Formats: sequence, C-alpha cells, structure tokens
Amino acid sequence: MPMRPLIAAALALAAGSAFAHKPTVQECREAGEFIRNAALARDAGMPREAFLDRLLGDLVAIRAHPPELRWFAQDVDDEVFLVAAVERVFDAPMKSTEHESEMLGSCLVRAGIV
Repeated sequence: MPMRPLIAAALALAAGSAFAHKPTVQECREAGEFIRNAALARDAGMPREAFLDRLLGDLVAIRAHPPELRWFAQDVDDEVFLVAAVERVFDAPMKSTEHESEMLGSCLVRAGIV
C-alpha cells in the first residue's frame, strides 16, 4: 500500500491546472450518485482505506483513455475533487442522501453553474 500516499501526493501537487475541466450538470448529478454510493458502501461496512485504494487504482487505470472518453475525472483537478469528497464521506459521516446533495451543490459551484 505504499503507492497510495505517492498517488495522493501526485494528485495534490498537480492540482490547480489553468485548463481545469468544468463538469456539466449531468456529470455533477452522476458525481452525487457516486458519492451517495460511497456512503452506502461505508454503511455496509467497507473500510475507508479499501474504498480509497480502489478509487485511486481506478483513477490510475482510466488515465489510459483520452480525457473526453472518461467519466467525471477528466483531469487531475477532477480527481482531487472526487477523492476529497470520498474522504469526507468516511471522515464526516452523514446520510447517503446528504452526501449526495453536498456533492451536487459543490460540483455545480465548481462548474460555475450556481
């Protein structure tokens, strides 16, 4: 598991790109659903580190595809945003629907829609 801190550090260092992807309303809805499902996985007993390790592995794997073919995480800023939201799910537990609403609102603000 020593790769996880390295990946997290690389994500944090690369954050702040001038050409950050702006999510669409649909992508924000889907991101909210993803975070709701993360909370449901937490409630079902999935450990924080296991979820984050799987997420980070998935993010590494999807980088093999062009950004326009990826789901939400089209750039490093998206990855950092998504990982931070998952960390909140485990570090500050709320109902799954509350996490979903929080993510949707944060995403829409990030997108410049609200």
